Amino acid sequence: MEIILRETVDHVGKRGEIVKVADGYARNYLLPRKLALPATEGNKKHVERERKIVEAREGEEKGRAAAIAVQLASVEIRIARRVGETEALYGSVTSGDIADFLKAQGFEIDRRKLILPEPIKTIGDHNVPLKLHREVTVPLTVRVVKEGAPVAG
Repeated sequence: MEIILRETVDHVGKRGEIVKVADGYARNYLLPRKLALPATEGNKKHVERERKIVEAREGEEKGRAAAIAVQLASVEIRIARRVGETEALYGSVTSGDIADFLKAQGFEIDRRKLILPEPIKTIGDHNVPLKLHREVTVPLTVRVVKEGAPVAG
């Protein structure tokens, strides 16, 4: 079935594209969730008008994300945790912990935007990408230190 995507759908296409998908996928998933429209002439014209409005909004969002990325590049994320004799952490550092740290620094970041496949369980520096926008990803360095360790400059 040929459809017009109203939203970007991973592994299918971007907003406004006309793509061919399986009939069942379109009928049971994309159309009921209003992620797509059937590819008719009227719908094509409607989506074209919508696309122009969305492109302007998308540009603004990308600009805001880039500005936040510049500010985040200078933030040092330092999280203290209790450590055992073998330098193993009691517990772990999760994306929620990193988001809470950033919130204390004045950044409202959704923890789901942090790309952390599994919690951090060792001390040291860890690279954690933060996806602020589809096209803007900031590499954050998270330093996990021993609780009570002196602050190194």
